[in-house]
Amino acid sequence: MLPRLRPRCYYDLVIEVAIVRPGPIQGDMVHPYLRRRNGEDPVSYPSPEIEQVLERTLGVPIFQEQVMQIAMVAAGFSAGEADRLRRAMAAWKRRGGLEGFESRLKAGMAERGYLPEFAERIFNQIKGFGDYGFPESHAASFALLVYVSAWLKCHEPAVFFCALLNSQPMGFYAPAQLVRCAREHGVEVRPVDVNHSGWESTLERDATGRPVLRLGLNRVKGLAEHAAGRLLKARRGNARRSTGRHGSVRDNGDWFGNAQPGNAFRSVPELAERAGLGRGELDVLAGAGALESLARNRHRAHWDAAGVEKPAPLLGQPRIAEGIPMLKAPTEGQEVLADYQHLGLSLRRHPLALLRDRLTSVGLQPAGDVLQFPNGAAVHAAGLVITRQRPSSASGVIFVTIEDETGYLNLVVWERVAERQRQVLLGATLLGVHGEVQREGAVVHIVARQLSDHSGLLGQLPTQSRDFR
Repeated sequence: MLPRLRPRCYYDLVIEVAIVRPGPIQGDMVHPYLRRRNGEDPVSYPSPEIEQVLERTLGVPIFQEQVMQIAMVAAGFSAGEADRLRRAMAAWKRRGGLEGFESRLKAGMAERGYLPEFAERIFNQIKGFGDYGFPESHAASFALLVYVSAWLKCHEPAVFFCALLNSQPMGFYAPAQLVRCAREHGVEVRPVDVNHSGWESTLERDATGRPVLRLGLNRVKGLAEHAAGRLLKARRGNARRSTGRHGSVRDNGDWFGNAQPGNAFRSVPELAERAGLGRGELDVLAGAGALESLARNRHRAHWDAAGVEKPAPLLGQPRIAEGIPMLKAPTEGQEVLADYQHLGLSLRRHPLALLRDRLTSVGLQPAGDVLQFPNGAAVHAAGLVITRQRPSSASGVIFVTIEDETGYLNLVVWERVAERQRQVLLGATLLGVHGEVQREGAVVHIVARQLSDHSGLLGQLPTQSRDFR
């Protein structure tokens, strides 16, 4: 919607919020509005009274208030009748109730000289609102949030993405996609580190004073908040403390850099002793790469964690296994796999970048190349499944977003293809698609003709899509 609408003012955002809803979509309001907005169709009104109601939305009823006003000025409804119509619109999918308004609405419009076609179109749009239409005031409030969020993303992207990461789980995009988008917007993202991270993600400053994003300890799968609280308390001594949702010690410092260590840990055994961490807690930190400032790499961190024992009652000190083995550093593939297993994301190369030669050898094209193809071009691509959507307003069509190291592709899977290849569509984590480019200006979709499952190439890489119905 956004590349087609290209908002130019605040009220465009109000319409953007309200129009991408099941009601306006099923009421066939989206495309007529866009065509009028872009000058492709003329804007006309059947009467001056209707023009007063619909002028701000180019003759297309988008808001609940407009439907009520049309009923009053075009069909002679009283204010009370219009309010009953509003309540019936909100409930008719559950209980019915709009049928009694149809003849009253159409008869009232006929008495006032409106064509039957206009009355029929208005009533169909009213039925569409039964699947959820916005009041204008509601859309205006949302639009303010949209504007502020967009301003932050444009001018303070590190702050924006830090806040999004700290608001998970929410929205369509998982942390892996948010971090990737942050980096594409020029934000430096730093890894989880026991000497630098707070519980949540925080901001630090680079050498030039620009904000950078530091991932928080809460990204580490299997690390309890109370264990992280002990770590933060030990690192900062008796500095400022706050209580988290579960009563644990929480200290993120302020937005910029005060989560930096006041009393840094120098080794894994020291961390274990001062923070009271056990073997299991050290293992999850090692697996997440959070001990690399103490042990250089994951293999060495796991070795150091394995050598730490609980303090003996008389000695009061942890014992370290003797000897330092000559451990090889992990390969890039091992690092990426461990990142996804323990963090759900990686700051290293995208997993499909490591598989690109194999994907190319079987004719699978990168998303970045596909997005440049002309309308109607044949496509053979593959990517990690990010989202699957099956809106009630889409007549059985499933929309799938896949991702590789070069970008995203939005797939349109018609119902007949979805039914024929249901297992692949719903089960694949690395989904291949044979299809055709459908291009409308800056908007590109791939209409799927055939799907294929390449998930075996990922080995043990854990990925998970966000699916909505």
